[in-house]
Amino acid sequence: MNIERIIQEVYQKIKGVDNKGKIATYIPELSKADPNKFGVHISTISQMNFGVGNYKDKFSIQSMAKVLSLSLAYRILGDKLWERVGVEPSGTAFNSLVQLEADKGIPRNPFLNAGAIVISDILLTHLENPKNDFLDFVQSLSYNSGISYSNRIAQSEKKVGYRNVALCNFIKSFDRIENEPTDVLDFYYDLCSLEMNCKELSELFLFLANNGNEIHSNKSILSESQSKRINALMQTCGFYDESGEFTFKVGLPGKSGVGGGIIAIHPDKYAIAVWSPKLNKKGNSYRGMKFLEEFTTRSELSIF
Repeated sequence: MNIERIIQEVYQKIKGVDNKGKIATYIPELSKADPNKFGVHISTISQMNFGVGNYKDKFSIQSMAKVLSLSLAYRILGDKLWERVGVEPSGTAFNSLVQLEADKGIPRNPFLNAGAIVISDILLTHLENPKNDFLDFVQSLSYNSGISYSNRIAQSEKKVGYRNVALCNFIKSFDRIENEPTDVLDFYYDLCSLEMNCKELSELFLFLANNGNEIHSNKSILSESQSKRINALMQTCGFYDESGEFTFKVGLPGKSGVGGGIIAIHPDKYAIAVWSPKLNKKGNSYRGMKFLEEFTTRSELSIF
């Protein structure tokens, strides 16, 4: 099977259809993205790398960073982590407050904003220099010291993050946030502001396709069981209330971000990153979803 040829053909096909959707405008800096940008990059366990389009252009990864913060928190706390956050799909929007009342301040899963805020609180408690230590963790996974936060994007998000303030304070009211909400939110906005390109993302996330081990050195980042569980969460919760649709059409664990990026994992085979800034009604990249559906259909490389 010629994976490179399939990617090129699918890329050209998706690039030729209507570029539907809208760029995320509720974070002012994200609204400046070029809507016509479209990039794809695949990295495989056998160390094949291939990209097309704007795969070298950096963009704000936003909620895709939640997988990385979860991985670090899981590495630190182990299974005690699940006392603080659930593992169930929500069926509600990523910034919903609806279920927190009934669930007594425990977010349904770590990929909702509420869940990622709790994960940020955990890291704030356990890391000596949270902002630097988290960035070091991300850079070590990618062997890339050039990956960094965007103060421009973090400040833009902070200025309009009223609902995140409400989420954090509401969880705090149940005594489920240990640190000051302002400190937790500052760290949360920083981790969401990370900028990467498709090549960097697919290389970085390859450890989740490799049983939790870094691909070059085989150093353990997570145990095999932990890696399995994070992949399972991406499968069931990685696309908010479109997670079922992604599983049905694409058939891979994955995570999206409102910057237009998607990362998808095939355990034991590959990680693939797609970026196209226009989002569908559920907040996921329109072209990204279409590309991955066509790619896994053509290649027959999904987990089902």
